[in-house]
Amino acid sequence: MSWESPARLWLLLAVAALAIAYVVLQRRRSKYAVRFTNLKLLDRIAPKRPQWRRHVPASLFLLMLALLVVGFARPQDDVRVPRERATVLVAVDVSRSMLATDVDPDRLTAAKAAAREFVADLPEQFNVGLVGFAGNATVFVAPVTDRAAVEAGIERLAEGTSGRAGTAIGDAITTSLDQIRGLDDGADTRPARVVVLSDGANTAGQDPLEAAGGATALGVPVDTISFGTQNGTLGGQGGGQAVPVDGETLQSVADATGGNYFAAGSVEELRDAYADIGSSIGYETERQDVSARFIGFGLLFAGLAALASMFWFARLP
Repeated sequence: MSWESPARLWLLLAVAALAIAYVVLQRRRSKYAVRFTNLKLLDRIAPKRPQWRRHVPASLFLLMLALLVVGFARPQDDVRVPRERATVLVAVDVSRSMLATDVDPDRLTAAKAAAREFVADLPEQFNVGLVGFAGNATVFVAPVTDRAAVEAGIERLAEGTSGRAGTAIGDAITTSLDQIRGLDDGADTRPARVVVLSDGANTAGQDPLEAAGGATALGVPVDTISFGTQNGTLGGQGGGQAVPVDGETLQSVADATGGNYFAAGSVEELRDAYADIGSSIGYETERQDVSARFIGFGLLFAGLAALASMFWFARLP
């Protein structure tokens, strides 16, 4: 937290002085009471009063003053606010290994369901595009605000729908970046982000780190998700082909571009990963004046002080 007018915080010394003066006056009043030797008469003319209650209004009043002084100093803090516009490209691996059943019912089906939820939760004004990739990358939906079009594109994702065999992570990133460049009309497309989901290392196409360099130059973070477990197999139970998840390349891409890397071994973990990504995309942090917070609490304490004084002592403080 910072302060636009930090010199005004010196007024807190005046509040502290009032608090000290109050304590001194209360102690002096106690000494005068002890000097009154006829205690029976003292009880008649000055009945015993609640010891702690009489200090509550004064304490609340002092808290009010302190909060108002802090508000007067114009505090500023980082505040998360919803983004008005952004472009998001979702790239999903549709290579044969995504048919592994270590995630119920299989990796690709679970990935499609989670992607639908992720897209549905993004703000309506965001442009969203969809890329499927195996040995090469294919644009299934160019960036649009039409969520029905994106959901229909997700439904079309299937093993073999993106050309030859392999896993071209680098091509998926570059293709996504090309879509962002093609849509670049200023504030309507920025900030932009690419989200890549895959279960393995790069085996075809462009070097992913080279593609990551293009993302960095464009100022586009790439969030990556490795989806699956080390026990994934293809070809049925017993004699199937092992297709363990490999997230090393994906993590390197995320680190190189300033994105986030997630390792998801279950549907629940995949949903959590998408939720974290959605939160970071949908909001931005701005430095804002937060004096209203302190002023509001100050007014609340002022009201409590008045209520306590009126309820217990039938007068305003």
